[in-house]
Amino acid sequence: QLQLVESGGGLVQPGGSLRLSCYASGFTLENYSIGWFRQAPGKEREGVSCISPSSRKIIYADSVKGRFTISRDNAAKTVYLQMNDLKPEDTGLYYCAADATGSHYCGVILYEYEYWGQGMQVTVSS
Repeated sequence: QLQLVESGGGLVQPGGSLRLSCYASGFTLENYSIGWFRQAPGKEREGVSCISPSSRKIIYADSVKGRFTISRDNAAKTVYLQMNDLKPEDTGLYYCAADATGSHYCGVILYEYEYWGQGMQVTVSS
């Protein structure tokens, strides 16, 4: 059974850091692009970042460029999102998602992704 399991969320002060992990269970991660999405209270889910199967294509939302870094370890079946200099507006439910696609492609469009994790809370507050 294909599953994505997120971990690493929590409460952090503004300016702090968190590293989110997305573990792929039941499928070969190297065949999938992975996206990170987030949803703030009262807002629509938005794309944060994505990484292609080969890691050659990476996209960041403008709001996180220079602060977030996405990476993957296919052997460990895990994708990471390093989040630095966190701001209160980064607060929300964070989801990882998988899309079976070409080795050099990824996108941050929700409907492209077939499989989703359960989501986890990230709260940035003093």
